[in-house]
Amino acid sequence: MHHKHHSISVHFAQSIVKRAIEVGLDETKLLAQSGLSHALLSNNEVRITPEQLSRLMQSVWRSADDEYLCFGSQPSRHGVFNLMAKQVSHSASLRQVYRRGTRFYNLVAGATKLKFEEREQYARFYLALDIPELDPEHVLIDFLLLLWHRFPSWLIGQRIPLRKIGFMHRKPAHHEEYRLMFPCEVVYEQQSNYFEFEHDILSAPVVQSQQSLNDYLQRCPLDWFKRQSYFPVYTRKVLNYLEAAQDMSLISMADIAEQLHTTIRTLRRKLLEEGTSFQELKDSVRRDEAIHYLSQPDMPISQVGRLLGFTEAATFARAFKSWTGVAPSTYRKSKIH
Repeated sequence: MHHKHHSISVHFAQSIVKRAIEVGLDETKLLAQSGLSHALLSNNEVRITPEQLSRLMQSVWRSADDEYLCFGSQPSRHGVFNLMAKQVSHSASLRQVYRRGTRFYNLVAGATKLKFEEREQYARFYLALDIPELDPEHVLIDFLLLLWHRFPSWLIGQRIPLRKIGFMHRKPAHHEEYRLMFPCEVVYEQQSNYFEFEHDILSAPVVQSQQSLNDYLQRCPLDWFKRQSYFPVYTRKVLNYLEAAQDMSLISMADIAEQLHTTIRTLRRKLLEEGTSFQELKDSVRRDEAIHYLSQPDMPISQVGRLLGFTEAATFARAFKSWTGVAPSTYRKSKIH
């Protein structure tokens, strides 16, 4: 996994905690819940993990009931993003995601004004705060632009290639972070905050399922701060089918090819082009399922193996060890204590 070593400037955590204290939230509790400390926050050179920043934000979301982290003129209640995400996930295309998403937020979140605009060559997403002075370090602007690029990218299973991002503010001290957050040309002191991307990608279809969306929402906002890993189209389709299967032992590549109205040969080629294979995908789903079942102490290991399509317990044990490095029995012991 490439994103393990990704880190983030402490600047964002410092600004969020500072604002939380100003509005009267319990600083000690916030720091404890996010695994941060005064010592860490007082060192400007420090870099923190995506997990720490994510937990800090979740903690403020819950304590303040505000997904705008108290930087807006009025709160955006905790749960608003989930509602919007569920609504736009039924969209046919990226274009519809942006249209519905901006309309939704303009109805429910008074602190921001969003606008989505199509031109001939490119599309633009605009974001304005009604009282920008409440966000002096531009944290809310940075996060919202990141979110409106990363979440729609995830929905279509590919990164939306940005052409340019514009900020109303002057070049800030943390401008180096923008290279990681928005890999494109950055311009400052603009008339508005916006990003723009090629027009062609607007017709890209939404490829995520309701199940993958639920998992994504459970992790939010963690995925916004990690280097993005997307599942390409055929990989995602095969995974959706495997994840929905009642009995792994009964599923073959032929079944899935038939479901996708293609031949085994074409499906094999498409997966190869996306850098994977049917067996790899099947194994990854079996591994996750095995870990899930083994975390439930009352299911016998032999039964877990059978559910995943292994006729012999020994074959399952070997496969599990090759996936995780430990035997199923060892894994179960370590989970339960």
